[in-house]
Amino acid sequence: MSVPGMRRAAVGLTALAAAALSTVAVNPSQAEAGPPPVEVKLLAINDFHGNLEPPTGSSGVIAGQPAGGAEYLATQLAKLRGATEEEQERTITVAAGDLIGASPLLSAAFHDEPTIESLNMAGLDFASVGNHEFDEGANELLRIQNGGCHPVDGCADGTPYAGAGFQYLSANAFKTATGQPLLPPYAVKKVEGVKVGFIGMTLEGTPEIVSQQGVAGLTFADEADTANKYARILRAQGVQSIVVLLHEGGVQTTGTDINGCAGFSGPIVDIANRMDPSIDAIVSGHTHQAYNCEINGKLVTSASSFGRLVTDIDLKIDRKTGDVLTAKANNVVVTRDVAKDAAQTELITRYKTALGPVATKVVGETTEVLNRNQETLFGTAKGESPLGNVIADAQFAATDNEQGALGAFMNPGGVRADLDAGPVTYEEAFTVQPFSNNLVTLDLTGAQLYCTLEQQFVTGRTLYPSSTVHYTVDVNGTTGTTADPCAGTRVVRGSLTLGGVAVTDGGTYRVTVNNFLAGGGDGFTVLKGGTNLVTGMIDLDAFVAYLTASSPVSAPALDRIRTTAEVPVA
Repeated sequence: MSVPGMRRAAVGLTALAAAALSTVAVNPSQAEAGPPPVEVKLLAINDFHGNLEPPTGSSGVIAGQPAGGAEYLATQLAKLRGATEEEQERTITVAAGDLIGASPLLSAAFHDEPTIESLNMAGLDFASVGNHEFDEGANELLRIQNGGCHPVDGCADGTPYAGAGFQYLSANAFKTATGQPLLPPYAVKKVEGVKVGFIGMTLEGTPEIVSQQGVAGLTFADEADTANKYARILRAQGVQSIVVLLHEGGVQTTGTDINGCAGFSGPIVDIANRMDPSIDAIVSGHTHQAYNCEINGKLVTSASSFGRLVTDIDLKIDRKTGDVLTAKANNVVVTRDVAKDAAQTELITRYKTALGPVATKVVGETTEVLNRNQETLFGTAKGESPLGNVIADAQFAATDNEQGALGAFMNPGGVRADLDAGPVTYEEAFTVQPFSNNLVTLDLTGAQLYCTLEQQFVTGRTLYPSSTVHYTVDVNGTTGTTADPCAGTRVVRGSLTLGGVAVTDGGTYRVTVNNFLAGGGDGFTVLKGGTNLVTGMIDLDAFVAYLTASSPVSAPALDRIRTTAEVPVA
């Protein structure tokens, strides 16, 4: 029997990485005298988002340490697998979605093929499909899995693309026309004669956070119901050890310990509580958080994001019954004090060479850090941010003359990184806005505009407004409902102005959003009622043009959304 703590010390991990383990006795009644259990190790990551090079700024730090980068991740995974062939054969490497999409330029410029190649070399076995795997649509996801050159851009780096050496699993994403899963729903791996089953899923709400083109022709089912369905199928095949790889998660509300579960909340709690007792562990993601929990007798883990952590899970499985006896997890920091993996270094170098000088071209300059952290509104971080406001200004500047826009709105989820002070390269601008959404300018009535702003408080997402947009929020107002967001009274009527002119319910006003929002993304369904739509340039192009024309750019004042606590209303 191996001793996990001793093994970690032997491979030279830090004391923090070998922190206290969380153990779930999944089926203690099975722990009776008999042959020794089979020891299976799962190594799990999630939300890698194509971060081949070490992420920078706050995105590159966790538990107070610089972390992440494919070169270090591959080294740490190899160490955690162990030195002997026996240990390695008992190890399965898995992921919980969003491995690609919203990626840095080095990966995104090649349709994330570099990331898949990197994960192939790192030894990934199975992965669930995250919402970002659908960014370029179902057919592109199938190409990512199966290989072949991109239908438009071809083999951009001049070499064939072989596809994923690991298997994507997608149990709850169905082809609407046939009712069949887009990808295999589950997989089974044998370790020393016992079967371990893996069910892969993304969040049911994927259509709300992915462009309509990305999920066209697909239907997404309830996570717990789907897991229970396939757990029954696996049990019928003699599989008693079942792990769900789920791209949905939660958050610690009162703690920051990477192996903690303090004040835990989020969609994963209800999902785990509704899952069948035969499911032993849930490797989760989506929220970019680190946690190590027990929910409803199940181990529930997440390894934060960007390859900064690996969740090291030890399962002890009864040889006779195939049941999991105990499940133990430890989130391990992917520190940068280990040797770089040579194959990963070669891959990164090869793609950086293929990318050429485009990435390093300076497109503008900032006088200070422009961060995406939202200011506090109603006690939560749901207000404006310096970088969000700049992006909204850029989108307005790109459409005010040609398209007649009076204002612009940007969704916070589309702002993916901060901008440091000083020269801004094209690669840095791309990292901020990696989705290549088109700008869409459309007509809305004043009533629709007010309803859109009320919908912010239903969705829990505050849109960044351009400098031409101002309004006041009533701290004592009421929030509408999903069915009727217009019933809310959060936005003070008469306070909304576009270019200094008050908006009236019966008037018609032209505003700019990206095509994701125009399609009802992030729950802003009111925008789907806009008329006279004109599709404009890519959002990144508008951002780059604004940086070039307006440099040096400073952080704008956060005064576009006011509250009645600041501006009393008679």
